[in-house]
Amino acid sequence: MNNAMLLRVGIDKGCGGALAPIFKDGSFEYIPIPEDDPKSTESRTYKNTIGRSGKPFSYYLPQRISNNPMHYDPEFETFSYGDVKGKKKYLLKLDKDDLLVFYAGLTPFMNNKFDEALYIIGYFTINRIIDFNQLNKSEKEVTTFLYNNNAHIKRKYSYHDLVIVVGDKTKSFLLDKAMLISSRKNDKRGRPYHAVSPEIEELLGIKGSIQRSIPPRIIKNQENLENLNRILQI
Repeated sequence: MNNAMLLRVGIDKGCGGALAPIFKDGSFEYIPIPEDDPKSTESRTYKNTIGRSGKPFSYYLPQRISNNPMHYDPEFETFSYGDVKGKKKYLLKLDKDDLLVFYAGLTPFMNNKFDEALYIIGYFTINRIIDFNQLNKSEKEVTTFLYNNNAHIKRKYSYHDLVIVVGDKTKSFLLDKAMLISSRKNDKRGRPYHAVSPEIEELLGIKGSIQRSIPPRIIKNQENLENLNRILQI
């Protein structure tokens, strides 16, 4: 592993209007953002998808989005993650065996043990980086068949500019317990935002706001990478 990248994923207050829950034992639900492409073939909605807690995702979310299909990206069944816009150029900088670490905003559900904050929820150990702009027609057909569980493949467009990261199935996981990485701070106007917690700043060598996914945080220093491995129990 030469690099690790941290990306924010999952439903949030700006995209979906809510945060996924974290429970009193540290377990959580990973709930994707809403799918906004009407051409997507995704059939899973917040109402018909049962989470690890045994309840449908809609139980934790605003009623207005209950029947909305989900943009399941990343997905932890065949372990793929894709993008066609801002994050694409960063994904192309990753290599086989690098780590792509996902974090999400979570809010405590019926407990006061946890804060509403940002938490690491899972990671991919990268197996392949697929740049669709470098594939010919037949290669695209094979690739879309192999990774048809990816949310961008389900959108059924021409796949121009699409980049898909595929995780090694034996070394990629949705975690059982979420790992806190943020602390709340206020900007110059007194508005709160999520910043890297002092502990994580020291361990991983990253700092500042991690409210948004762009630009993603890149970890290259060997000591910081070793600390990340320990945090993830790799």
